[in-house]
Amino acid sequence: MLPQSTHFWLIRHALVDAEARKTLYGTADVPICESTMAAQGPAYAELGRRLPQPARWLVTPLSRTHRTAQAIFAAGYPEQSWTVDPAFIEQSFGRLQGLAGTDLPNHLALPSHDFWPISHAERPDGGESFEEVIGRVGVGLEALARAHKGEDIVIVCHGGAIRAAIAHVLGLGGESALRLSVGNISLTRLEQRGQAWRVVSANETVEGVPAL
Repeated sequence: MLPQSTHFWLIRHALVDAEARKTLYGTADVPICESTMAAQGPAYAELGRRLPQPARWLVTPLSRTHRTAQAIFAAGYPEQSWTVDPAFIEQSFGRLQGLAGTDLPNHLALPSHDFWPISHAERPDGGESFEEVIGRVGVGLEALARAHKGEDIVIVCHGGAIRAAIAHVLGLGGESALRLSVGNISLTRLEQRGQAWRVVSANETVEGVPAL
C-alpha cells in the first residue's frame, strides 16, 4: 500500500501596483494593480478550475495574498475561510525595503543575484537572507504536512516563498533556487508521500498572464 500523499498548491499573488514595482517592497504591504486584476478575470476563473475541492486555504499576512484569494473566489471557486500563516511571507529585506531599484546597488555588501535584487547570501540589516527564507518556508511546509496529512493545501503567497519551497523539496541552495521563474498568479504543485517530497509542476501559467 502506497503511503498517503499530501498535496500543496502554491499560488503567487497578483501583480502589485506600478509605483510599488519601482521599489524593493519585500514584506511591505503594497497594493495590487487594480486595473490588471480586473482585466485578468478569466485567468482567475481558469486558475480556480485547476484547484482541488475541498481544500485547506492559507494566505500570508500581506493584503496582496488576500486580494488574490478573493479574486479566485469571485471568479467562481467556492469561497473558503483561510488561515493566515507568516511562514510563507516574502523575504524581508530589512533596511533595504522601500529603496528604488536604481539606488539599491549602493547599499549592497555583495553583488546582486542575476535574477533577484540581492545575493542569496546577503542578510540586510533588520532582514533575512534568502538561505534563511528557505529554512523558514521548509519548516512551514513540514509542519503543515504533519498536521494535515492526506489533504490538499492551497497557499497563496509570494515569489520568493515559492522558490524557497521548491528549494526545500529538491534540496537546492539559494543561488540555484533564485534561478527559478515564478510568475504572478502562477501555480506550483508539490507533493509529500510518506517522508519524500517531489515537485509535480512549477510556474504553471494561465492564459493571458505571461510567465516571468
